[in-house]
Amino acid sequence: MTIKRGTVVSHSGALEWGIGKVVEVTPLRATILFSDGVTRKIASSHYTILQPADPASFVPLPDTIPVEKPRATPKPRKKAKQPAA
Repeated sequence: MTIKRGTVVSHSGALEWGIGKVVEVTPLRATILFSDGVTRKIASSHYTILQPADPASFVPLPDTIPVEKPRATPKPRKKAKQPAA
């Protein structure tokens, strides 16, 4: 199997990772975004454990929706003491 950018694969030794999409390939390793949301780097010597997968089966996790934090109410300011006359 040829590993190139955009290829959809599954890791035969770690099926719990789900289906992955190759996002970068170098001579030494491939960077793969798996459907469990984790990006992993696989050494080129381990490419044999990657199996081709159906491109339609790759479903990346949706971007997390940022939670809006409620604004804390400002604390009342203390009045400065005035020197006694």
